Amino acid sequence: MLEILQTLGIESHLVISGWGERNIRIETDKTVDYVKSISKICYDNDNMAAPISSGSFKIDGMIIIPCSMKTLSSVANGYDDNLISRAAGVCIKESRRLVVVPRETPLSKIHLENMIKLVNIGVIVLPAMPGFYHQPKSINDLINHIVGKVLDQFRIEHDIFWRWGGGGRVGKKSGS
Repeated sequence: MLEILQTLGIESHLVISGWGERNIRIETDKTVDYVKSISKICYDNDNMAAPISSGSFKIDGMIIIPCSMKTLSSVANGYDDNLISRAAGVCIKESRRLVVVPRETPLSKIHLENMIKLVNIGVIVLPAMPGFYHQPKSINDLINHIVGKVLDQFRIEHDIFWRWGGGGRVGKKSGS
């Protein structure tokens, strides 16, 4: 997500949870320092005085990707215990776009109820469930499909995956 935003010239502000940092190390070939370096600004998750914790700080919206069920629950129940959930709560109260990308599976009734709470107040819940109509050839193709779907929620133009055109695939697909 951050690499695509940077490529598109879109300013990003980043908050990484402790588990987010662990996931970067476990699940990617990137370093935490690299991920932080491709964001304009990186805030500590414990910094409740960061600009993004205030409604007076103008932003277009927020993406929580990936979103753990703990964070989703915190946002759904207004438990602003860290900067991620506080900034998400600010997006909700200021009627700004908020997209959460949960990737947990299977989902419990509690998970689904929390997602319904968020959807009912206008939050976009976009599970990390890639489509296969674009015939992905790599993991990057699957990731790009999800990233592209998130970008679509903000009406950000991109060409990172094939779009369905009714009679078949249309559009341009950039490198994987």
